[in-house]
Amino acid sequence: MVGVTLGLAGIATVTVLLALSAFFSSSETAIFSLPAEWFERQAATDDPRAHVLKELYDDPHRLLVTLLVGNNVVNIAISSIVTVLVASYLPTGSAVVVTTLCTSFLVLVFGEIVPKAFGLGNAERWSLRIASPIRLVERVLSPLITLFDGITRRMNAYISGDANIEKPYTD
Repeated sequence: MVGVTLGLAGIATVTVLLALSAFFSSSETAIFSLPAEWFERQAATDDPRAHVLKELYDDPHRLLVTLLVGNNVVNIAISSIVTVLVASYLPTGSAVVVTTLCTSFLVLVFGEIVPKAFGLGNAERWSLRIASPIRLVERVLSPLITLFDGITRRMNAYISGDANIEKPYTD
């Protein structure tokens, strides 16, 4: 059985991870919902955030990989922590069901649906605000992102004949 301190630490960690999941989900929706012309107009301003955002947007596949790697690492960590917490109180079979239901609810509501609606409703403002943090994530996770970027470009080229399959959606 997990002690009270460890249980509270687990709940606090899951809360922080849900906020990160919300960040990645809202960022993806906000950025990819804006037209290419908006990025061009913003880049023409003196706002340094707009320049960072434009650089990220200029490689939509890498940007998407960055957001998805970040979101999936966070969501898997949430699932792992919830599993440890629940499994310490319930038998294995029940723990799997409860963990699946709880984690699905938490991630879908607080990490996906509500954040994506927020990102869509605040796309311009939110995209500028999150540009630098996304750049930081891209740099910190660079080896992992480069690996998945390369693998998925090759797979996209094999499946569709185009390694930059996202490009038409950002033009």
